[in-house]
Amino acid sequence: VIPTKDNLLEWLAEVQGLKDSLWEGAVLQLSIKYTEEYNSVPPTLIFNTIPFHPNVDQHSGRPCIDFLDNPKEWNGKLTMSSILLAIQVMLSNPELENAVNVEAAEMLKNNISLYRQMGHLFQNPQSEHTDPQEKRITTISFEDYHRMWSGIATSKAAEHFKAPCKMIYPTFIGNCCGWKAKNVKETGEWDENT
Repeated sequence: VIPTKDNLLEWLAEVQGLKDSLWEGAVLQLSIKYTEEYNSVPPTLIFNTIPFHPNVDQHSGRPCIDFLDNPKEWNGKLTMSSILLAIQVMLSNPELENAVNVEAAEMLKNNISLYRQMGHLFQNPQSEHTDPQEKRITTISFEDYHRMWSGIATSKAAEHFKAPCKMIYPTFIGNCCGWKAKNVKETGEWDENT
């Protein structure tokens, strides 16, 4: 956890998925914002890397935890460490009855292997405060994914494959493939009309 500004009201935190859970190995970044009314009201937490999880709003990144959502349930004795521990526990033990991401809840109920795969798509972008060699995962739209992989694809047709095929031995090709040699013009080019 580190402050983002000098006023200490805004923090960045990283939580790891708990061992032996579906989120083991994942490192998720959160923003924590306190107001001047703190310790009477809870801080606001938002996932910067939004996990595919039943208790995390897929649009805002806001986790669904009782004492963060309802100021009446807030306990002023809760520390930043205890809040982040509650986030780890929430990731490992989703509440399916009060899901804010219904798609994730249904997938977890009906197809846990697909849910596990979806969870692995959401690892963090590099943070300036972590080891750059550490592997991170981030969400990416299909359009960005396709654009990236299309740009680096190595299987491109060579120029000589784009030209009409000229055959030196049309009888050999015809016999080997069961084609009739009459489908090849005497010039050795494919007859497009046959």
